[in-house]
Amino acid sequence: MKKVVVVFPGQGSQRPGMAKDFYEEYQCAREVFEEASDSIGVNLKQICFEENELLNLTEFTQPAILTTEIAMYRTLEKELGIQSSAFAGHSLGEYSALVASNAILLADAVKIVKKRGQLMQEAVPQGIGAMAACICSDLLKTDFLKLVAENEVEVANFNSFEQIVISGKKENVEKTCKVLSENIAGIQTISLNVSAPFHSSLMKPIEREFQQYLESFKLEKENSKFVLSNYTGDFHIPEELVVNLTKQISGSVNWIKNMEILAEQKLPIIEIGPNRPLSKFFSTMGIEVQSIINTKSIKKLKLN
Repeated sequence: MKKVVVVFPGQGSQRPGMAKDFYEEYQCAREVFEEASDSIGVNLKQICFEENELLNLTEFTQPAILTTEIAMYRTLEKELGIQSSAFAGHSLGEYSALVASNAILLADAVKIVKKRGQLMQEAVPQGIGAMAACICSDLLKTDFLKLVAENEVEVANFNSFEQIVISGKKENVEKTCKVLSENIAGIQTISLNVSAPFHSSLMKPIEREFQQYLESFKLEKENSKFVLSNYTGDFHIPEELVVNLTKQISGSVNWIKNMEILAEQKLPIIEIGPNRPLSKFFSTMGIEVQSIINTKSIKKLKLN
């Protein structure tokens, strides 16, 4: 077995045709799609493999990405004999990490993230919230956090030392972007095409219902100790798994801390998913990450 660290991207990484080549070539990938589709009564092949408007509807995006990532992961596990000593995922990707670590069954996980996506979509009326990516070198050494707090928005994602995403009410996000541009030299702010202000306190009203739903599943919590929590930044404490997954919905994604802890493992890091956003975040820390986005990339993988 080749020891590695595995990371999974989250929502926003989806693309039409994702994992179709895995499905066509590998039996284990086909089994993943069949099991996940049967679990939620949705044809995930149709959503993932063809042009389909459901792919960008959060309720369906989340199970589609999770299924894609687990189909890819199980192929690598079977074909290359990889064994991960640690897992992490960005936002939604944390659930892929928990399935890969055997903390949550695949059939349960697709139900959980479908519910998560549905609740997140319904939490805030369309057009009320917004998110924006803020890009600048050494962002945390500027007045960024102070200015964000003063303008009633929140940090959704600490993606890297060069990119932080903010979230909140649309008018506040727009005002904050203007203030940041006026006060931080060289900063670039980019409005994100999202349907809701994810990872902000505007998501808090759905947390109780989501926690109750999570608690209805039998989780192998002990296996979560191999998975990093976005909410705490550190490895999951098994007895706190449900609470921290619930808080992750409105809390910041502490991806910088996740990356720092994974770097300490001193093992090859592999990003598995339909696109490769996480490898770019790692590169800002001087860490090389190999990406698996299609079957061709399996042949290029170097684990020595």
